[in-house]
Amino acid sequence: MSVPVATVAGAPVPIEELDAAEARLRNGPRAAALPARGTSEGRQLRRWLTQLLVTERVVAAEAAARGLTGHHAPTEPQVLPDLTARLEIGSVAAAVLADPRARALYAEVTAAVEIGDDDVAAYHARNPLRFVEPRPGIDGWRAPPHAAPPLAQVRPAIAEHLLGAARRRAFRLWLDARRAELVELAAGYEHPGDPRQPDNTHRH
Repeated sequence: MSVPVATVAGAPVPIEELDAAEARLRNGPRAAALPARGTSEGRQLRRWLTQLLVTERVVAAEAAARGLTGHHAPTEPQVLPDLTARLEIGSVAAAVLADPRARALYAEVTAAVEIGDDDVAAYHARNPLRFVEPRPGIDGWRAPPHAAPPLAQVRPAIAEHLLGAARRRAFRLWLDARRAELVELAAGYEHPGDPRQPDNTHRH
């Protein structure tokens, strides 16, 4: 019997599952960009894939426990509208949110998150030109706006922006807590960012 790379709520994640996930990547369209097997970077890739596998199991179990099927889930662009949003939530969580069940779970976990009027006003005061359209300039170029728009004009855009960021943070913290509670990683398959594992070295 093979040694598992991790357990999730006591259930083993066999190394064969990790090997299959890596093989799919190495046989995929981005194979040329992947680090070589057996290198420090190659081992880090396997650690990242282990994180993805255990997170998928945590999310699937939680969605099943809540009776979530993915129907009426928000779309991926609604949850992760741009690269900044993906960076905010982390690469593993962003990958998991490709699954509609995960997005349904995201919606339920973050349903109570709210943004106050004071938050919106403070953001506008700090970033007065963030949501104003540039004006047409000469020769087809765009010129910067003459002045900041009134708060009432950009309030909906700011509120949507802040609420999305707050929801992503809430989901990330919830997911971190559930993984800490349910996941045990085997030696050699620690989190890629764990400073105790030998491949997490800072190089210039």
